[in-house]
Amino acid sequence: MSVLENFEQWKDFLGDRLQQAKQEGMDQQVISDMAYQLGDYLANQVEPKNAQEKVLADLWSVASKEEQHAIANMMVKLVQG
Repeated sequence: MSVLENFEQWKDFLGDRLQQAKQEGMDQQVISDMAYQLGDYLANQVEPKNAQEKVLADLWSVASKEEQHAIANMMVKLVQG
């Protein structure tokens, strides 16, 4: 099963990657930029695997670039635990 198929597993996966990034000394701006790039890639290249991902993809598709950055930042906050 892909980590993208279960939203809780996806959040755990993102949380683990966030912890690794912080341990490697990445600052919050770099993390924010990476979250935006990941969100943009997923929205444009990956078919949503569950209802939560579908909502995020739909929101991303109607958001301005500034709003997309806000969505990415909220995802970072969500997985920080």
